[in-house]
Amino acid sequence: MQGRFFHRYSLRSLMAAGFLALTAWMQPAMAQAEKSADAMVLTMSNEVLATIQSDPALMAGNMPRLIALVDTKIMPLVNFPRMTASAVGPGWRQATPEQRLRLQEEFKTLLVRTYAGALAQVQGMKVSAKPMRASADPKDVIVRTELRGPGAAEPVQLDYRLEQAPGTAVGWRIYNVNVMGVWLVETYRSQFAQEVNARGIDGLIASLAERNKATAQAAAPKN
Repeated sequence: MQGRFFHRYSLRSLMAAGFLALTAWMQPAMAQAEKSADAMVLTMSNEVLATIQSDPALMAGNMPRLIALVDTKIMPLVNFPRMTASAVGPGWRQATPEQRLRLQEEFKTLLVRTYAGALAQVQGMKVSAKPMRASADPKDVIVRTELRGPGAAEPVQLDYRLEQAPGTAVGWRIYNVNVMGVWLVETYRSQFAQEVNARGIDGLIASLAERNKATAQAAAPKN
């Protein structure tokens, strides 16, 4: 079950690119709150890319430091309860408060470790934003960008779904990421639904916990 649950999509390769979608939010400031979503994404993406690429420890793949970086600078700026509920789908309504908390904890750990493992992929990348399309709801927008690396034949498509978040430092929160035509929340929802149908909410929690344990063991320094 574990292999089928996570094998259908190469999430690590998708998230290696998708990580950059979230790095746009790593250094929020109150001054950024009044910016449009696309201007803020582009400005912060370029700043973050420059920071990562100039930090030897991050580029060398220091995992504890990378995990701390993602956990403290990126995840607090995501609407994580909404992201988790959307990924779990209809099964979320079946979950008890305790199960929902566990789902958020395990899903967060999965994403944090995936993003941390993808940090080294940003070397030499540059980001550009596409013109924003008119939105029926200006408080819920899609920002479309492209990433290009040295020698890359085709750009990497990265789109972000953002909701306006009044009273927060950045003014927006991300709740979904599209990597080369694949919305990640919908990708997880398909996988999670299979697990919930087969083993229930507790089975999904157990599968996520097993996945996170295996990832942590694989990343641990070898003696």
